Parts: sequence; C-alpha cells; structure tokens
Amino acid sequence: MLKFNPGETVILFVLLFFSSCNFSGGSGQVMTVNGIIPSSSAGVFLTHEHLLVDFIGADSLSADRWKREEVVQKMLPFLLEAKESGCQTFVDCTPDYLGRDVLLLQELSKLSGVNILTNTGFYGAVDNKFVPRFAFDESAGQLAERWINEWEHGIDGTTVKPGFIKIGVNSTNLSGMNTKLISAAAKTHLKTGLVIASHTGPSSLAFEQLSVLKEEGVSPDAFIWVHAQAEKDSVKRAEAARLGAWISLDGLNEDNIPDYIKMITGMKNENLLHKVLLSHDAGWYDPAKPGGGEVRGYTALFRELVPALLNNGFTREEVRLLLETNPVKAFEIKVRKNTNNESLKNFKQ
Repeated sequence: MLKFNPGETVILFVLLFFSSCNFSGGSGQVMTVNGIIPSSSAGVFLTHEHLLVDFIGADSLSADRWKREEVVQKMLPFLLEAKESGCQTFVDCTPDYLGRDVLLLQELSKLSGVNILTNTGFYGAVDNKFVPRFAFDESAGQLAERWINEWEHGIDGTTVKPGFIKIGVNSTNLSGMNTKLISAAAKTHLKTGLVIASHTGPSSLAFEQLSVLKEEGVSPDAFIWVHAQAEKDSVKRAEAARLGAWISLDGLNEDNIPDYIKMITGMKNENLLHKVLLSHDAGWYDPAKPGGGEVRGYTALFRELVPALLNNGFTREEVRLLLETNPVKAFEIKVRKNTNNESLKNFKQ
C-alpha cells in the first residue's frame, strides 16, 4: 500500500483535488462573505471553524471589545497555513452575539484568497447566555423574519449575507428557547434554502431537533448535527445519517486521529460516508485574553488525518467525497422540504 507522510501534504492535495476536472458536487451555489459562488468552484472545505469568538455574553458584547486590524494580523497566518495545506472554503461558525464580525471575515477572505462563509441565527446553548433579550419576547416567526432579512438585505447594514443558519441547544434537554430557535431556523430554511448547523452533541437532542424540523416541514437533509463525535454510540450516528442528517465530526486535533479513523471507518462500513463532514472546531482570537490568546490551527485534517485515511484503506475519491463533495452538498443553497409521511415517532429516540 502506498504510504504518505505529513511532509507530502501539498503534493498529495495537488493529486487529490486539482488533477481531475470532474467534480461531483453538483451545479448549485454557495453564499460566501464576498458573494455567491458556484458550487463547482468551492473546492475543499473546512466545515466548522472559528476566527473570532467572544464569550462575554449577549448582554455585554460589543464590537469595540476587539480591534479588527489586530485580529487580522493574528489570524491571517493561520488562514494562509490552512490554504497552503489545501483549504479553499472555510466555514466560520461564530454566531451573532458570540463575536460574529462579517467585515472582519470579509477582509480575511480577501487577504487570504480563501472563501469564507458566515451565518445567521442565535446560539441557545449554555442556558441562553448568548441569546439577546429581545429573543425571549419574540416568536419563532419573528426571529425567522430577522434572519431572513439578513439573507435578503445583508447583515448589520453590510452587503454580506449568511451562507448557513447556526443555532445551538443545551447539552441535556431542549429548553423552550431551544425549541423556538429550531422552529425559527426551520422557517428561515424554507424561505432561504440555507442549511441549519446546530451545536448539539448527544443523539437524543439531535433526534428531538429532527422531530421539530419535520413538524415544520423541513427535511433532515437540511440539518447538520454539530459535534456528533460527542455521541459515543455509533449506531445513533448511523441512524441519524440514514434519516438524511449530516454527521459533523468536528473536534479533530493531532491527538485524536485514531478516534476519527475509527468513526469515519464505521460510517464507511454502514455505507454512510456520503453524510459525513469533517473539521477541527479550531481557532480563535479571544478578546478577553491578552493578544487574543493561544490559537489552535486548522491543518491537522490535511497533514495528519488525510494521510492516515489513505494508509487505512480509504481511496482518494473517498477522501475527496469527505472534503469536497459532501460539504458542498450540505452548504448548497437549496430548500429541502420534508416529503416523508412516516410517523414522527421514527424521529424520537
């Protein structure tokens, strides 16, 4: 079997992703911070990363907590390193009221040459610490109107539009706010075609969210189960994937490569490799820490995981499926309505 090592990364990616003119990702479109692009030009994705995150909370957050030029200076080298390793499209998952700065992302995209996606939505994990006060009084429909407005007219008075919907739920049970956010995300999806990426974790919460989406008429194919690696039961991941949900294994680092090989191999053995997304959930500039704190880079997937996959029996086309074809299908702008008449009981695990 042909062996690869981290030093061969650049050559490997030339072989994997740029030697073939046949792209299987479809003919749709993806929305970046610099405008819409054809799916066929999106290339290799990192599907869940962060460039800036501020954990101070919705009540205290303000853009003057960081200087944009300092964030650019610190984070641009990491983004360029990811690009040199093979990344062409970078999905920034920092939501509103957690440090989303679309002009920062736009500048970093232009300086690096990497496509960057931002999002709309609210993050309801951590007992709603990052949900603005007005959201408690508004209905799901009213929240959806806000998010749809960002899609139609731009975010915060800019021309930047979201490329997906980002929400988050608690790690133990869905609160009333969590359910409202899921419903709002469903309504937004049906008007925009933006995929819903939900900070989730355990499978029970993933299936509960799928149930809410189905009640709203949204297909599981519009749902990304973020942090699915937190679920230790591989059967549950496979079950959600068979329903159509995207399984995001997004906590990759240099120390857990064997764990990821095992999870990905398990999905392959179930013929579900076409529903897997991979990323690091890495970064980021933290305004609360001196100099933005310590940053974890975005290259383990390329320099460590890809060679490991190839050395464990995965083909180059299977790697391309994971890093290029699957992500572009997940993030394509496409309304995905539920047309399955099966009982909602099938979603409640």
